[in-house]
Amino acid sequence: MGFVVTTLIFAAVGIIASLFVRICCSGGPSTHLFHLTLVVTAVVCTWLMWAIVYIAQMKPLIVPVLSEGE
Repeated sequence: MGFVVTTLIFAAVGIIASLFVRICCSGGPSTHLFHLTLVVTAVVCTWLMWAIVYIAQMKPLIVPVLSEGE
């Protein structure tokens, strides 16, 4: 999967989770806002971690060194 496709998947998961929080959680407006903040923060942090790992694999810092005999 490419970077854009997986980013769109993360966006869809974030939207679905936000709707789930809006529909299923009981409490006042401040509770809804708190839960929504937690969900959005979790999705963004997870996407950011995935993006860093994905981009780091494109150009690794450690390059294998071939010996003369091979």
